[in-house]
Amino acid sequence: MTGMVNFDIVHERRGTGSSKWSKYPGDVLPMWVADMDFPAAPEIVDAIRNRLEHPLLGYGVARDELRTQIVSDMQEKFNWSISADEIVFLPGVEPGFNMALKAMLQPGDGVLVQTPVYRPILNAPGHWGLKRIEAPLTATVTGHVMDANLLGDKLAQSRAFLFCNPQNPTGKVFTREELTDIAALCRANDTLIISDEIHGDLLFDGRPHIPIASLSDDAAERTITLMAASKTYNIAGLKTAFAIIKNKEMRETFAQSRLGMVDSVNILGLEATLAAFSSAGKWKAAMLSYIADNRDYLSAQIADRFPSIRLVKAEGTFLAWLDCADLGLSPDPQRHFLEHGKVGFSAGAEFGEAYGNFVRFNFGCPRQLLDDALDRMENALR
Repeated sequence: MTGMVNFDIVHERRGTGSSKWSKYPGDVLPMWVADMDFPAAPEIVDAIRNRLEHPLLGYGVARDELRTQIVSDMQEKFNWSISADEIVFLPGVEPGFNMALKAMLQPGDGVLVQTPVYRPILNAPGHWGLKRIEAPLTATVTGHVMDANLLGDKLAQSRAFLFCNPQNPTGKVFTREELTDIAALCRANDTLIISDEIHGDLLFDGRPHIPIASLSDDAAERTITLMAASKTYNIAGLKTAFAIIKNKEMRETFAQSRLGMVDSVNILGLEATLAAFSSAGKWKAAMLSYIADNRDYLSAQIADRFPSIRLVKAEGTFLAWLDCADLGLSPDPQRHFLEHGKVGFSAGAEFGEAYGNFVRFNFGCPRQLLDDALDRMENALR
């Protein structure tokens, strides 16, 4: 418990306009979208409440305090030196990478993605007439690995690499060695890097998050880094994110690509982001401890109760990627668990055509909901 937050308490979210809890009928337990079932930190709620004491809620801009806080955070967390003018505020990471693709590429250009990968990244190249090129990650007993030779071959066909680290849905956290290899290959192929690092504060077992742009001057000059407080602090509904772009010419081109589609940022989201980064550290530490325990518990339960399901333990995020191929479920595992167990996971096919036998399981929830989901899975297989 931190402040007034007890992560074991189940809060009723039906009837609140929650996307997660509105997707399915009331008898289905939703474990799909990357949205945790925890209350926001009291410091964030207080900051929003204090802002609402001022009754004018017009268009907003980020205050200097927020820019300064982000600069400080990048230095303290990642030993990455940035300046305030290199930050571009956005209403989301997804609009950010779509802006980047539209601004920096031409129709027909290739965009590399590592699969499996969450649907907004998978679909983004197609929005702009770009060619999606895939480099699959390989699951091993100890984690998901990339084939650097394959990556190099694919980058030779690509103008941009739409990167996701920590990786969704596998929970892979790329090491410094892997990131150095990626940066070198992108330099050799003169490839733009668009790096979605929205889960960068959600790491386990003492692993560090390393922004790829922090590796070298060359990496910084060719990278658009996308971040937000939304996943870590569970404030995605406030629609606030930011890009860090060191290359001035690229930053200006990126900003000009709004084209009436990407509006100003939610004024309450800006206040919440400042409070998250400046005041909610204790809440974050308690939450990370809780979901790390959930990850370990889920891994043990899957091994014990569902030995035919293969699960590589996540290194980051609050998402588990379950390979259910050996269960032989029809028409696919997501549909089977939904129809026979009344538990709603994300369907593997959403993350790439080759992953129809997988489901993504969100373990960012009170333990009671985690146990309920496991029981429903078990019932579906009887």
